[in-house]
Amino acid sequence: MNNNDILRRVRYALDISNPGMIDIFKLSGCTLELPTLLKLLKKDDEDEFISCSNPLLSFFLDGLIIHRRGKRDSAETLQPKPDPSLNNNAILKKLRIALDLKEDDMLAIMKLAGVIISKSELSALFRNKEHKHYKECGDQFLRNFLNGLTARNRKTVVPSGS
Repeated sequence: MNNNDILRRVRYALDISNPGMIDIFKLSGCTLELPTLLKLLKKDDEDEFISCSNPLLSFFLDGLIIHRRGKRDSAETLQPKPDPSLNNNAILKKLRIALDLKEDDMLAIMKLAGVIISKSELSALFRNKEHKHYKECGDQFLRNFLNGLTARNRKTVVPSGS
């Protein structure tokens, strides 16, 4: 999945308005203007499309965490640094944190998307990369998670084969 697609799908699943998106970016220290946001939300075959970089998506996800969970209560009040090496596992983890999802919530969301996985398969996605039971999160898994999240939040039915 490309970052623009993830940005569009999360925005739709959580029903975030354009001003809300700009505010979320701002929470992580990234100033984004409406015309730029609209270009990021375009599909890659549309005119004026701008590709969403890993650091930009990371800013959005970090801002989403702050928006949904609040700022951290720590002595360290530095702005989060964007992750240039963002992968599907990190995206899934940031979404899990932002939405305060427990293991059972994640399994239920996947079930809404028509995917049944075990708790151990799910936990393997959140392990350290060097751990022997680490599993890489594929595009299809992330796509299914976002479809399930949309179904859960918007009370829709996930079409089969998506």
